[in-house]
Amino acid sequence: MTKYTFKIFEILRKGQFICSNSPNDDIKTLYKILEDDGTFVELYDYFKEINYLLERGNEYFYFSRNENNTDLGRKLEKAFDWIDIIDFFNAFNSSFDVGFRFTPSEIHSQLNINADLKFKLENLKSIKLEKKNYLERIKKIIEKLEKDNYISLENELSETYKVLTSFHYLKDLINTINIPESIENEIPE
Repeated sequence: MTKYTFKIFEILRKGQFICSNSPNDDIKTLYKILEDDGTFVELYDYFKEINYLLERGNEYFYFSRNENNTDLGRKLEKAFDWIDIIDFFNAFNSSFDVGFRFTPSEIHSQLNINADLKFKLENLKSIKLEKKNYLERIKKIIEKLEKDNYISLENELSETYKVLTSFHYLKDLINTINIPESIENEIPE
């Protein structure tokens, strides 16, 4: 067992990720510890005993658990919310992916020249945006991404955010949603 076991548990049990490209040095240290195959197997077995499955993604680690059907339905709804959010960021910049850096003001300035981006922002249902101005709405979406550990504030002064490797988790989740062509036209928009 490693002296960092409790720290790893504390982060992952909250639904957070331990990413290789985190700007936080403590997280980078934990990533390097988990990257060691022997340590990973040891911690996998340890956490499995308390019903947490230590999972390895594409340069990130997280916990998963066996879910009942009710929880799976809730998770699917959340996945569809994430699709809309990722779609919004891809409308902002098609290069939005792991390692991408951006500021809320960059997104805000794009609203004046990108009608599609503005439309997607106005139609995001998963974020309670009420009657806030556009910049406040953008910051609310960014806050959700940061809270769920898909992005991290890299520079507080310039308000620059960085997309973390845990973003692969969202992309992989979306890519596993398969809608057969035979029923594609039956799904209401």
